[in-house]
Amino acid sequence: MYRRKSDGLYVASITLEDGKRKTFAFKKKADAYAKLREVQQNMQQGTFVTSSQQTTEQFLMHWLEYTVKHTLRARSYERYEEIARLHIIPRLGKVKLQDLKPQHIQVLQAEKLEEGLSASTVGIIHQVLHKSLDDAVKLGLLGKNVCKAVPPSREKRKDVKPLTPDQSRKLLNAVKGHPLEALFILALTTGMRRGELFALKWNDIDLEHGVLYVRRTLSRVPTKVRGENQDVLVEAETKTQRSRRSIVLTLLAVEALIEHRLKQDEQHHIAGDAWQDNDYVFCAHDGTYLSPNHVSSYQLKQLLKAAGLPDIRFHDLRHGAATLLLSLQVHPKVVQEILGHSDISTTMNIYSHVLPSMQADAMKQLHSAFKQDDPDKGE
Repeated sequence: MYRRKSDGLYVASITLEDGKRKTFAFKKKADAYAKLREVQQNMQQGTFVTSSQQTTEQFLMHWLEYTVKHTLRARSYERYEEIARLHIIPRLGKVKLQDLKPQHIQVLQAEKLEEGLSASTVGIIHQVLHKSLDDAVKLGLLGKNVCKAVPPSREKRKDVKPLTPDQSRKLLNAVKGHPLEALFILALTTGMRRGELFALKWNDIDLEHGVLYVRRTLSRVPTKVRGENQDVLVEAETKTQRSRRSIVLTLLAVEALIEHRLKQDEQHHIAGDAWQDNDYVFCAHDGTYLSPNHVSSYQLKQLLKAAGLPDIRFHDLRHGAATLLLSLQVHPKVVQEILGHSDISTTMNIYSHVLPSMQADAMKQLHSAFKQDDPDKGE
């Protein structure tokens, strides 16, 4: 071990079983010794993973456990762990650490913005990944930090293009009798995210009391199937703790769900032993996952076209629900809770276009209050 003159870091090195030399650099001598002992112990136990084999998930989990947990406060560690588990690992976890490219970071940020995350939240994801890869460089696992080639996303949100109340009614008429009528009604009345809707299970719904509980989401995760890169659908926890929420249902939604349950029971009976009982509310004819992309890119577009409505994204149904609630003078805090936003500022920023009309209505009410006849006048 020696102290490098160029940056003052303590450098330790060890020869691996494949004959390659592994070098580690730390600010503190004790940390360098600790890492050296850890590698030696892992080599003896046969659990050491060389940098060429290590996946991004393996590195992040090790980094969280042995670096973040011991250098940051418990609350910060929990936040880092949540960011890695919910946002980074599902998309990049299977990628070998040494195979990470700037394009991976660009795609990750673009997808998170498309999912509806705020630019500030995507910036935090970038920050956590950037910090972890900085440490990977210091540990000699990477030659450079690819995050440095991709600045934190400051992309402006796309203009919100929700359906008007009249357009929403037209869509409701168009979905009558459709196999996924209940799904579109829930999207229009609750503003649930697409992944939350497709991960919904019957044990999440209390039809008797008209309450729905959002507990999980369905996400696409890249993986290799028979040697080919493919995206598979997996269940994951909701994006934040605030996203775990209860939503009171409209009578329209309850009736649609009851009818949907009856039709699904018929499908179950027809499928017989081929039915996979996963308890999903919205599923394929055999009980398995239903493809969210197919519903968004094909079925929704067909329904919109049939109803003579503009071509919108599935996520815009969420915007439509929120806009309608706000225009009906529902308090923004209540709308935030229904949508599962982490804080009210997110709700206010996204739906700022609704606020001017709300303000005008408020001033009219205030004017009316001042213009009321004075009960003492004329006595």
